[in-house]
Amino acid sequence: MRYDFDSDETRKKRKKIIKEIIIWVVEIVAVILLAYFLVKYAVEKTTVVGEAMETTLQEGDKIIINKLAYRFSKPKRFDVIVFKQSGKEHSYYNIKRIIGLPGETVQIKDGIVYINDEPIKEKAAVEAIKNPGLATDPITLEDKEYFVLGDNRNLSEDSRFANIGNVVFDDIIGKAWIRLKPFNFVNELNPAKKTQEESTE
Repeated sequence: MRYDFDSDETRKKRKKIIKEIIIWVVEIVAVILLAYFLVKYAVEKTTVVGEAMETTLQEGDKIIINKLAYRFSKPKRFDVIVFKQSGKEHSYYNIKRIIGLPGETVQIKDGIVYINDEPIKEKAAVEAIKNPGLATDPITLEDKEYFVLGDNRNLSEDSRFANIGNVVFDDIIGKAWIRLKPFNFVNELNPAKKTQEESTE
């Protein structure tokens, strides 16, 4: 009986090639699925539109949104968030800073923001507010509602005005995380100046 060594060798080569092709296809599918997951659920890049967040963020700045930030924790005061209001026709995202949290009462008096009748200590360097808008009177936030302001307080459409109003949790895309160029974490940009007392603590 004669054994066909060439045929056996050919079969082994064919199996090896098929195995390599399968591994290659699986790797491509895995990369596509990972990319889809990252864009859909984890991170997304967007461009800042307008001057509402100056001087923290400038128009045209590219930023990365952390879309997982609020899946495991709630938004915090002074977080810079990215949101898109339900039913609005424009395609761009809004970027603002959270000032008031659910259940709190927000009011703006003499250019200063008050939360539950106490003036807040701003985290970012911002101007006194000239137009308090709807917050001339106290605004009590409902469950899952947030009061937001742009850092450019006198050139920002935000929760002071009816066309934006309070932002509901379900409209929040995520947290503004990283500015790409020049690179920096958004929460480290434009910090408020410390007073002399704070500097010596």
